[in-house]
Amino acid sequence: MSTVLIIVIVVAVVVLIGLLFGVTKGRRVAAERRQERELNRRREQAVTEHRQAAEARTGRAEEAEHRARVASALAERERAEARVHEETARSHELGLADDDLMRDDPASEREAANGRDYPEAEAEREEVAADPRRQNADR
Repeated sequence: MSTVLIIVIVVAVVVLIGLLFGVTKGRRVAAERRQERELNRRREQAVTEHRQAAEARTGRAEEAEHRARVASALAERERAEARVHEETARSHELGLADDDLMRDDPASEREAANGRDYPEAEAEREEVAADPRRQNADR
């Protein structure tokens, strides 16, 4: 019996060593799986954070581009108004806008009201002034 007992003990020890090895290997595999799951979770979290940051920056960039377009449009409008003023100045230099100047002059408004802007009216007034009969007829 001693031989059978030794064999049973050796087999039991081998089985225990196998079980121990299996359990430790199982724990190692389970630990590796946990680490892999944790790594995947952290990856997904990092991806989410970076995408949110990218969206926020894209939004700020679009707002900045919009403000730049508005500023550019305002600058273009200012340039256009400056060109209008420059062309108006050139018209005045060339004497092409004298009518505008005369319209704005209060003395010319009085003359226009008296009919002096129209040569026919001026000639008629001179005729009336020269002919006393017509002066009485107009009154």
